[in-house]
Amino acid sequence: MFENKDNATTPISALGEFGLIDHLTKHFKIQHTTTVKGIGDDAAVIAAEKNTQLVVTTDMLVEGVHFDLSYMPLKHLGYKAVMVNLSDVYAMNATAKQITVSVAISNRFPVEAMEELYAGIQTAAELYKIDVIGGDTTSSTSGLIISVTALGEAEAKKITYRSGAKENDLLVVTGDLGAAYLGLQVLEREKEVFKVNPNAQPDLEKYSYLVERQLKPEARRDIPGLLAELEVQPTAMIDISDGLSSEIIHICKSSMVGCNLYEDKIPLDPQVISTCEEFNMDSTTIALSGGEDYELLFTVATEDFPKIKGNPHLSVIGHITKENEGMHLITRANTKIELIARGWNALEDEADG
Repeated sequence: MFENKDNATTPISALGEFGLIDHLTKHFKIQHTTTVKGIGDDAAVIAAEKNTQLVVTTDMLVEGVHFDLSYMPLKHLGYKAVMVNLSDVYAMNATAKQITVSVAISNRFPVEAMEELYAGIQTAAELYKIDVIGGDTTSSTSGLIISVTALGEAEAKKITYRSGAKENDLLVVTGDLGAAYLGLQVLEREKEVFKVNPNAQPDLEKYSYLVERQLKPEARRDIPGLLAELEVQPTAMIDISDGLSSEIIHICKSSMVGCNLYEDKIPLDPQVISTCEEFNMDSTTIALSGGEDYELLFTVATEDFPKIKGNPHLSVIGHITKENEGMHLITRANTKIELIARGWNALEDEADG
């Protein structure tokens, strides 16, 4: 897996910590004038734009907890680690500008493996116009750990918190939901098949969208710009990393409101619907509790509805109510069910049952 063209690998110790960082980051280019100093000194230096505020977020991915290298290529992992963080910046209605990357690695990873990881990071940085301005490498006794910190900026009046939703606001979501979780189920199933028969070749073609959503998610960099273009200022916003129900509950609790979410309005890709039928899973449950979609969920004032109506990137899925009315899913049969944050474990229980 980690072999180069000469069928040899280079131990990390051959380069040392600083040599490794220099080696892995030598092709990274600076793209923002706000990046005064990137990699190569004791600390990075960032210039603040006038009338803007800085947004900072960090996430850690741990081998065996957040990813499985038996089906997650290192290049994809590097890319995904960046996306996870950029998504949080865009969820503040801000523009991402810089990241730092810290990696803890065990001695089973040679330099070539790290090159793969950083190739994914570099691809993400180039596509999303992000400067990699620092980080750290250290040894690990338990596999691979990658931590990314992302920095972004926005005008103070544009930054959107979870706490601004008001009664009668519309609940809006980008893209479609549930595909990333199902992609994980497909990969886990194929891993079990491989364990039994190492010669079995997985046929993932009919699950291509689901697998891509799991292995190579895309953060919604386009949405802050789209909303600005439409002259819509969201009242509350969050990214969907833990499933739709958890994120709606976060907004409602932070804003001290209730909501009605309509089951028939939840956007689902046809591959999600067909795979749910195959796996005997409920597609609404997958969308509500699956996670890792990295879409954006936000609220807008009712008067902004004409501006977003019919936009192919946006779906109105419900509305905000008084806090004492509670948080509910309105089913296709017009039944009201209390919205609860079920999470992944509950899904696994359902799949087993």
